[in-house]
Amino acid sequence: MHIHRRALRTAALTAAVVTTTIGLVAVGSAQAAPEGAPADASRRAAAAPAFLAPDELPAHPSSAWYAEEAAAGLPEFPVFCLEDALPAEGASHRRFWTEFDTSAVQVSVRTATLKDARALAAEAEESVRACAAAYEEQYPGAEAELVDYGRVDVQEGAHVYGVDTADPDGTGTSDAHLFGIGRDGRTVTVVDWGQMGNLSHAPVDDFRTTTRTAVEKLRS
Repeated sequence: MHIHRRALRTAALTAAVVTTTIGLVAVGSAQAAPEGAPADASRRAAAAPAFLAPDELPAHPSSAWYAEEAAAGLPEFPVFCLEDALPAEGASHRRFWTEFDTSAVQVSVRTATLKDARALAAEAEESVRACAAAYEEQYPGAEAELVDYGRVDVQEGAHVYGVDTADPDGTGTSDAHLFGIGRDGRTVTVVDWGQMGNLSHAPVDDFRTTTRTAVEKLRS
C-alpha cells in the first residue's frame, strides 16, 4: 500500500482556494451545472447513488460545511488509506469542506454483482485496518494508530474506524481521520472525515450517525 501524505491536506487547502474564487454552496444548497456540460450529465448524476448533504456531517463548532456537486469517478487526489482499494469503474464522489482545517469526502462505487460489492467492502476495510502500520513503514519516524470504533447496524452493515498520524521528525504535524465503510446491495460507500489534531477530539458518535445516514441514502 502506498500512502499519500498529500491526501491528508489536499481537501482543506483546495477548500481555501475555492472559497476565494467562486461562490460557495452552503448547507442545503446546490450548484448549477456548468454551461456547456454534456447533455447526458444530468442522467448520469440521476443514476448515481445519493450522497450526504453538508448538514449530515458532524457539526463543526465554528463553520458551516460546504460541498461540491457529486461527480463521476474518483476524487482528483486519492482517499487517504484507500489509495489502492477503490476502483474508478462505477465510482462517484462528493467533496466537503469547512472554513477551517476540517474536510471530508464520500466515494460510492456501484459494482456489477453482490459478490463484487462484498469483496470491495471487505477490501476497503482491510485497507484502512492496514493503514497505520503501512504509514509508519513508508515514513520512518512517523507515528500512526488505528482505532476500531465498531460496527454500525444499517442495511448490509457498516464499520467505523479512526486513523491518527503524527510526524514529529518530518512535517511536525498530526492528523486525525475517521472512516465509515458500508454497503447496501451492489453499492459500497466510504466516508472519510479528517482534520488536524488527533482522535481525542474527533466527533466519533456524530460520525457514526453520518455513516448510518450515508448507507441509508444508498437506497434512496
